[in-house]
Amino acid sequence: MDCLREIQGKQAHDPIFIEKMNTSASWRCICVPGPLIVGAGPSGLATAACLKEKGVPSVVLERSNCIASLWQLKTYDRLRLHLPKQFCELPLMAFPTDFPTYPTKQQFVDYLEAYASEFDIKPRFNETVSQAEYDATLGFWRVKSVGVNGKGTEYVCRWLVVATGENAEAVMPEMEGMGEFGGDIRHTSLYKSGEEFRGKRVLVVGCGNSGMEVCLDLCNHNARPSLVVRDTVHVLPREMLGRSTFGLSMWLLKWLPIRFVDRLLLIVSWLMLGDTARIGLDRPRLGPLELKNLSGKTPVLDVGTLANIKSGDIKVCPSIKRLKRHAAEFVNGKTENFDAIILATGYKSNVPSWLKEREMFSEKDGYPRRPFPNGWKGESGLYAVGFTKRGLLGTSMDARRIAEDIERCWKHEAKHRMAFTRSLLQQPSSDSSS
Repeated sequence: MDCLREIQGKQAHDPIFIEKMNTSASWRCICVPGPLIVGAGPSGLATAACLKEKGVPSVVLERSNCIASLWQLKTYDRLRLHLPKQFCELPLMAFPTDFPTYPTKQQFVDYLEAYASEFDIKPRFNETVSQAEYDATLGFWRVKSVGVNGKGTEYVCRWLVVATGENAEAVMPEMEGMGEFGGDIRHTSLYKSGEEFRGKRVLVVGCGNSGMEVCLDLCNHNARPSLVVRDTVHVLPREMLGRSTFGLSMWLLKWLPIRFVDRLLLIVSWLMLGDTARIGLDRPRLGPLELKNLSGKTPVLDVGTLANIKSGDIKVCPSIKRLKRHAAEFVNGKTENFDAIILATGYKSNVPSWLKEREMFSEKDGYPRRPFPNGWKGESGLYAVGFTKRGLLGTSMDARRIAEDIERCWKHEAKHRMAFTRSLLQQPSSDSSS
């Protein structure tokens, strides 16, 4: 599709387009013949691969200097996939057979690098999208990005795929006394290994999978971690009855109601892990699967942290009231000294900061307003991938749907252009003799 020629045709009939397309001499304009994908993580790569397989070209923009920047630059060393590899592979390409059931961080990055190479996906790195807006007069999306040298580029495209995902920005909670603490306070995105905390008293805030695993890593490096548990949490064994807990759940849900499956999971968990409430980890009223469906809150899959809590190597603490000089005062009135604080407080979407659109995405949390499985498509060629709160499985489902939908539009427009061109060729020349 020669969209540049189409735009130029529109400009020729209305001078206002020239002003719109040349708002600043410092910005260059690039017309994208296919979809523009913002984000080169697993979601963006999966969508680009599915489009490529259908013969639709795409351009991928990435603000970092590598693919999967969250995995490569912002995760701790001991990280592994929490689910078996068969539930984490992207469309059209499986994991290598020699990979373990739970691939390491580096193995997953290697898989993504091979995936990008297999489908010849070459993102434009170091391009931070500052604004994306639909131009109803043009009938195209106008996406502005800024490079590391400050040079601006405006991309014009028919379809825009938002693939920045659920983990675009670290959530940094405000706590009274943070400036007074005096020690190291960092988000898990800046945590690599417990080695640098050897022998130190470390307070980990947040009891999700990351918080639990960071505590375990600190224990393994002879640090003295404490875990702040601010809310109820479901902790399940990573495997039960000889199968992965996730795989078993998916299989049971084919035959049984979700509440019955939840009850079974909790019974087996109690037999394997004991009563977690006795060690300060109260369970929510809703079962783990029902809670996940309603709120997106993922249950913790235990990889050894509970044993360290039971042995006293990891201490469970209530919410923090305020921080003091190298200390934390908790809501129960107790105060304890710490050398460092690790914030395992998660991530958030950053879509509202750059996408000038309020129908598909919520301004409050940056997620599609329509719940799964209907949040992948918006209006005017806008799509979302990786916002399902269902991990890489949800990402793969979105990517396939988006590619199929764009392929239909692509083929329809190709037929329209061919018919239009054929009609022009069949018209008699204006200067031919009558």
